Amino acid sequence: MLAELRIQNFAIIQDLTLTFRSGLVVLTGETGAGKSIILDALNAVLGGRVDMNDIRRDSDKAVIEARFELDAPTAEAAKALLEPEGLWEENGELTLSREIRAGGRSVARVNGRSVSLSLQSELGSLLADIHGQSEHLSLLKVRHHLELLDRFAHHENALNEYGKLYRQWLSHRAELDGLLNLQQYANDRTDMLKYQIQEIEAARLKPDEEAELRQERTLLANAETLHSLSTQALSALDEGGEAPPVTDLLGQAQHALNELARIDPQMTGMSERADQALNTISEIAYELRGYLENIEFNPARLDQIEERLNTINFLKRKYGGSLESVRAYLQNAKNELTKVENVDKQIAEVEQKINRIKEELAAVAGILSRERRGAAKKLESGIETQLRSLQMKNARFQVNFALVPDPDGLALEGQRVAFDGTGADRVEFLIETNPGEGLKPLVKIASGGETSRLMLALKHVLAEADQIPTLVFDEIDQGIGGRVGVIVGQMLWQLGRKHQVMCVTHLPQLAAYGDQHLRVSKQEEGGRTLTHVLELDASARQQELAGMIGSVSPGTLQSARDLMRAVAEFQGKIDSNR
Repeated sequence: MLAELRIQNFAIIQDLTLTFRSGLVVLTGETGAGKSIILDALNAVLGGRVDMNDIRRDSDKAVIEARFELDAPTAEAAKALLEPEGLWEENGELTLSREIRAGGRSVARVNGRSVSLSLQSELGSLLADIHGQSEHLSLLKVRHHLELLDRFAHHENALNEYGKLYRQWLSHRAELDGLLNLQQYANDRTDMLKYQIQEIEAARLKPDEEAELRQERTLLANAETLHSLSTQALSALDEGGEAPPVTDLLGQAQHALNELARIDPQMTGMSERADQALNTISEIAYELRGYLENIEFNPARLDQIEERLNTINFLKRKYGGSLESVRAYLQNAKNELTKVENVDKQIAEVEQKINRIKEELAAVAGILSRERRGAAKKLESGIETQLRSLQMKNARFQVNFALVPDPDGLALEGQRVAFDGTGADRVEFLIETNPGEGLKPLVKIASGGETSRLMLALKHVLAEADQIPTLVFDEIDQGIGGRVGVIVGQMLWQLGRKHQVMCVTHLPQLAAYGDQHLRVSKQEEGGRTLTHVLELDASARQQELAGMIGSVSPGTLQSARDLMRAVAEFQGKIDSNR
């Protein structure tokens, strides 16, 4: 429910914070005091249309913030919207705000973070339903009618079973579409896959081949340099030139050290190291001579390696960028080739599955349709009963059903009909307010008073089905008198047992039923008009109701007390029967 609403610099409201309770909340006050402006501000924070003219004069922006306390069903629905956006908070509350700037731009926020207006509007539709001067009314949206009827029918098991089958159908339908697309170009695709498979397999790729080839290419390309450096090293170590080789010089040193060691045992260690050094140099010279003999000057082999590497690079560029991706592509191509070559058989198998599921869908859709039509009769009767009590004695309400022919649809009632995730029924609520006018869609009702009363009757009957926690009625008393006002008050109060109901009214007979009574007034301060709101206690309510009946006098005060006593008796009677 709406727990708090703060409005700053919006129309004639400078800074106003309102706290709301559950049940029926009534707003009363003189015309132009700002009652409907409060509802306009609420509509704005729910994602409705705004205009820069809504900004209070001499202000650069208007700000509206609303805090909602969430019941379990609303929290679940809100979580589904907000969790993917990282906006959900597990604290049982939700804060919406709207900032309207003088430049014409507005900023929407949820839990303090900026969001798109479409997301705020979608979220707002879960939180409150405003009927009156705004267009924020779910019951006028045909797409909601079937959902409301299903909630009224209470056939969740059949809906869940149908939904499970429908998801299976969607999965198989997507698979079939893919196979049909594949079939359209099966021959060309087969040729392409065979060519690609042959191209990759012909290369006979080996693990680690590329690295080995690159290393061999480096050696062949630098053969002359390798030979020159090896020759220089070997000459210095063991062959000599103008200077004696290292092995000769080291041999002379070794001989001298051996002689020293025979005379002075202390030199034995050094003599042994000299022996090791000479052996090491001799081994290096031996290995270097072998290396030199194996250096290959082979331009033809270098050309072969370049050609092989070009083939590998070509395949890498064409099939994914690495040898691993080329091998993966080869396996996928083989798998797809098998699938393409068997596409006709697979199509037949999937079509059999689809036809079987469509038979099951048709059976459950038929059950849903029968249950909906039975529930529709009860809904029509209940709403017409409520309309008669609201002085619309000749009004007729009807739930219209339609089936849309579709040759690829479900077999129902001797024909093939279109279907979706809700079944095959197309449902719309129709109304005839005066005899002879004929049944029309709800949105075509011209009279504001008739619309208000119809919405009230619908809301009252659908209270169990409608999960929107806060219902707001502006001008609900338009075109009705005191006698009907009592009935409307009773209906709104009872509706307030299952929802938070907010109502702007000029009828004392209706206002007397409020669980919370807010009086809206305006005052001139410093040459500017300001809106003030006061929550009334029992004594102040008597004064307000007396003023609504007429000028405050002993007679009107007594009438107000009588009215409040009658309300208390009615409420006590209803509560005792629960």
